Amino acid sequence: MGNPKHTEVSVARQSPQRPDADEPELDDAPAESDTATVSAEAARALWDELRIDPVEIALPAGTGYTLRAYRPARELTPTDVAERDQDDPFLARRQAAEDDEEDDEAVVILDEEVAQEFAESDEEEAKGRRRDATDDEEEAKGRRRDATDDEDAETDAADKDEAGDEEVPAFLSHRGKLLLFQTPESLVSFIRSGAPNDLSQLDSWNELSERVEPADIAPLEEDIYELDLVVENLRGGHDTWDPTLLIEAGEVARDLAYALRLPAVLDMLSAGSSLDDLDESLRATVNGGVGAFFGRRRLKKIGAQTASLGWRTIVGKISAVVDWRD
Repeated sequence: MGNPKHTEVSVARQSPQRPDADEPELDDAPAESDTATVSAEAARALWDELRIDPVEIALPAGTGYTLRAYRPARELTPTDVAERDQDDPFLARRQAAEDDEEDDEAVVILDEEVAQEFAESDEEEAKGRRRDATDDEEEAKGRRRDATDDEDAETDAADKDEAGDEEVPAFLSHRGKLLLFQTPESLVSFIRSGAPNDLSQLDSWNELSERVEPADIAPLEEDIYELDLVVENLRGGHDTWDPTLLIEAGEVARDLAYALRLPAVLDMLSAGSSLDDLDESLRATVNGGVGAFFGRRRLKKIGAQTASLGWRTIVGKISAVVDWRD
């Protein structure tokens, strides 16, 4: 079979007329769409293999890229928030108040005779505690002989094992701060730099740092979150609420609250809260059927102002723990 290019040139020389519309043009160069598809598939294969995903998050301060992974809780060391909490003026003020209360309860010994009285009193207390400890030990032996308590202990152990096996989220973070990058290039540069972060504990991290390219930072549609639009959407009223936007915002907010140790955000989105009711009602409307009808009825009972204020607090707390690296 001849070279397509040679055939094309030969035909052109023999017939200078314009080729018929029905005659296909021969071109051995791959189409741009085909190249893009192959590149996207290769990038997706990388993330699937390493079990890490690129994520795009839009906040009022801007839009950035980061990474997220799910692993069993027993395999992850939580991010260290000690330094972050020290920088928080509200937490620092509360800690100072607690320290003052402890100082007020301290006993100051000014006289040796008084000190002796305290020592004798402490000795009597110690004897009493030892007697109580002996009684407690005998009581504990009796409890250990109780088959019901043994079953409870086994149940507790099983619960702990199950909790350890549960997959939980982890983000590209450091010392309680979410690391966000405005460009894929800057994110890849950080990954390759060897800088400390909470995802470096993953067994696939080193391989990612060797293989990732800026073109690979292409989040799936379901991994793109627009937290900057949530409050404005809720303010528009029930008829303008975007279920997909709000449901996805709730998902990433819960993940971030867990991974970055934000208990206040977890509480606001916990089961039974007004924002959780909002989430459940929105999911019902999306699922359709009879549940959609009841979901719309429940939505009408949720105050737009209350929902928007709650979400404004959540977005604010998440924004406060973001470390922009560009």
